[in-house]
Amino acid sequence: MQKDIGRLYICATPIGNLEDITLRVLRILDEVELIAAEDTRRTRKLLNHYEIHKPLISYHEHNEISRTLELIDKLKSGVDIALVSDAGTPGISDPGQEIIRQAIEAEIPVIPIPGPTAVVAALTAAGFPTDAFAFWGFGPRNRRRKRLFIKDISKWPHTAVLYEAPHRLLDTLQVIYDIMPKRPLAVCRELTKIHEEIIRGLPGEIIDHFTADAPRGECVLVLAPFTPGLSSTEQDIAQQKLTPSALSEAVLELMGQGVDKRTAIKQVAEALGISRRTVYQAAIDIPATGHKEP
Repeated sequence: MQKDIGRLYICATPIGNLEDITLRVLRILDEVELIAAEDTRRTRKLLNHYEIHKPLISYHEHNEISRTLELIDKLKSGVDIALVSDAGTPGISDPGQEIIRQAIEAEIPVIPIPGPTAVVAALTAAGFPTDAFAFWGFGPRNRRRKRLFIKDISKWPHTAVLYEAPHRLLDTLQVIYDIMPKRPLAVCRELTKIHEEIIRGLPGEIIDHFTADAPRGECVLVLAPFTPGLSSTEQDIAQQKLTPSALSEAVLELMGQGVDKRTAIKQVAEALGISRRTVYQAAIDIPATGHKEP
């Protein structure tokens, strides 16, 4: 590593609660010569809370291109810079990708300092399978494009996570209801803050909730994965009627499509976010042929 070149630190900051910050991030913020912040006023509050006094420079979506050139020059001259966003991890639906890309091209060290991100916080609390998931960011604002966007998500075989602004949440939920009314989902609002709220259920139920109580604060939506072969039992699943009979029928339906019993049990368990043993016990009387004994 060249000694005469600066380093770009990608620093994750709290998404709400100021205690959700790592000791390493605090040390880096106190050591660098300059902090590039999406909102200098918000970052200043964080720095003041931890008695860190460093110069700040704005870096947001409206000046990202021009400011990147300026910051790259500073890095080349040997200045260490910490990049922070309003909340969470820079580059994840926040400014940061452009300076990271150009720093890599210029062979400037890019050092990630991990920490909070609303994606993972919501994913872990939603209760859906986490072995594989897709983050879709913010969806389109245009209604027609939004419908195409949600249709793509509806066929995704893994848990899907997306962001939405509070004033657009009900419209997005309505589109989800129109396309997949029986798909379980969770809406995580104001994560880690005083008024944190996690609502789980069917799209229609969640629409009713936020119609009666208008949403405030940024929202994260987590949708259960699409699982081919479970259409006839989807309503029971969504309504939390996870009876042995419903689980058994789900396994039978998959086996009727040519899936072996062991794989069918695994797919049903993953789709519902429950243990394989629970599904196995419900389907214990199903023979390998897929036909129950009379």
